[in-house]
Amino acid sequence: MGKDLTGVRSLQRSLIPDAEDWEYLELPSLRGIAKKAKQEPEYRFRDLSRCLDKEHLAHAFGRMNKKAAPGVDNVTYQDYQKHFDSNTDDLIERLKRQSYKARLVKRKHIPKAPGKTRPLGLPVLEDKLLQTAGSYLLGAIYEQDFYDFSYGYRPNRDARRAADDLAVRLQFGRIKYIVEADIKGFFNHIDHDILLEFIAKRVDDKRFLRLISKWLKAGILEEDGEVVVPEEGTPQGGSISPILANIYLHNVIDEWFEEEVKPRCDGDVFICRYADDFVCGFQYKSDAEKFYEVLPKRLTKYNLEVAEEKTNCIRFSRFNPTMESAFTFLSFDFYWEKDKGGEARLFRRTARKKLHTTKASYSEFIKKFRHMKTSELMDLLTVKLRGHNNYFGAVGNFYSLYSVYDHVVKLLYKWLNRRSGRKSITWANLKRLIKYRSLAFPQCKQRQTDKRVWM
Repeated sequence: MGKDLTGVRSLQRSLIPDAEDWEYLELPSLRGIAKKAKQEPEYRFRDLSRCLDKEHLAHAFGRMNKKAAPGVDNVTYQDYQKHFDSNTDDLIERLKRQSYKARLVKRKHIPKAPGKTRPLGLPVLEDKLLQTAGSYLLGAIYEQDFYDFSYGYRPNRDARRAADDLAVRLQFGRIKYIVEADIKGFFNHIDHDILLEFIAKRVDDKRFLRLISKWLKAGILEEDGEVVVPEEGTPQGGSISPILANIYLHNVIDEWFEEEVKPRCDGDVFICRYADDFVCGFQYKSDAEKFYEVLPKRLTKYNLEVAEEKTNCIRFSRFNPTMESAFTFLSFDFYWEKDKGGEARLFRRTARKKLHTTKASYSEFIKKFRHMKTSELMDLLTVKLRGHNNYFGAVGNFYSLYSVYDHVVKLLYKWLNRRSGRKSITWANLKRLIKYRSLAFPQCKQRQTDKRVWM
């Protein structure tokens, strides 16, 4: 690490998109807000509620999920679209009169892991439309404030990019200790008053803040018919929930780490956060232990707590390349192992738990749809496998990818031969069919990653 890295850094900076490139903001008004937020970090935006006009609502409506489940009023995307002009005119008029009220949020519990479920909130389409437009306004502002190490629910900053950038930082940095952390029930414990105080630092519009408060405090209709009025948290499934979560964590975690933790550390440190799941790297053990000790106190201050079973402080050094020091982040196991040249190298593989659940999901899928035409079933599996391979196709992870592929092939042979009273397909015929339908075979390719924050 004593080498001159000036050339490397210059090359890495050339990969960075222009800081004022806001192509993802399609409306001129949103680009104007983003430019103002970038130029004046302390500026407080007024009259944001006036931006909830026909133009912004039409822009938001065009980007909503057309197949999303309806809320308590059973109004679908297509139903609302039939009378879009009159519906939005009425909505805007109610906003001006301040007579708009958020409707009940229908709650569904979806499977998350064996024996566990995740609560999902389904607002009515009108509320979802207004939240989507509001999230674009907040996003235009806060995308200029968020740090580069913040991923999740942001344009061009998905989970795979977070995993790639983390791998670069670990491979080429001086990190020897890792603190992996997760926040227990984060979305259910966001403090409404604290969140609104955070937003008020950038938004000086009481009407807009009241709108956010209405969405946060909207009643929740449980599956058993009970109505619950939340005093904290924001329902997952609401269009504005992701940006609100990032704003909360930006203030609670990101700014604190950047402005208070990092200056107090003696060695190299970094943080990589994806929503409420984050990894912190430290050069020295003393810095790691100090952070591990103070983190729960910091979260408690803002009505949060760490998930103890997912929060650890471990040694993670190229000089100690053992699987015992591996850690899991974004469904990848990160670990050190010596390559063919005897040099320690960072590798990633599909996390064991994720691999097991993935295989189980394919087993259930093929069993459920075994009645379909073989060609259609193969095409569906190709799409699913291609998505799986695209995410987990990291160098060194071929074995995990192939184990999923092999599992799918064996399941196909099993269930295709159970669709009739006799054996209907041989291994030779199945292999020819797989080749003809181009069932996605795993490939591990090195992706070009953005290394801007790591050098």
